[in-house]
Amino acid sequence: MNRLDVTEKIISTKVAKGISWADVAKKVGQSKEWTTALCLGQMTASAAEAKVVGKIFGLTTEEQKWLQVVPYKGSLPTPVPTDPLIYRWYEIVSVYGTTIKELIHEEFGDGIMSAIDFSMDIQRQADPKGDRVNVVLSGKFLPYKQY
Repeated sequence: MNRLDVTEKIISTKVAKGISWADVAKKVGQSKEWTTALCLGQMTASAAEAKVVGKIFGLTTEEQKWLQVVPYKGSLPTPVPTDPLIYRWYEIVSVYGTTIKELIHEEFGDGIMSAIDFSMDIQRQADPKGDRVNVVLSGKFLPYKQY
């Protein structure tokens, strides 16, 4: 058994039972974005969070322990993603990445936006021309140190 086996069991159970990530997140007590990343194998659960996820998805004690292991991060199977939705994010970074970098540096200076001290919010935004996906990414700015 490994973390991937646990992730596959979670996904299978989610589909079979018609569980929503938002409902899981409410029970876990975290955002739907973080909780989904946890269940997909990209975050580390506390013992209490693993127990809640375990109850929802029928995980054994051993499977719950795998949720508490720091995962190898990065979930894409290829350097250039082939899934159309994920590819569009790749396209956004390819087209606007230098613009984002330039504007962050102009506003904050030389540094990076943290993906560790980070939050994300994904919401549906009603629009008469067709609903829109509203994504807010918020990461702490980390300046490069001089030494």
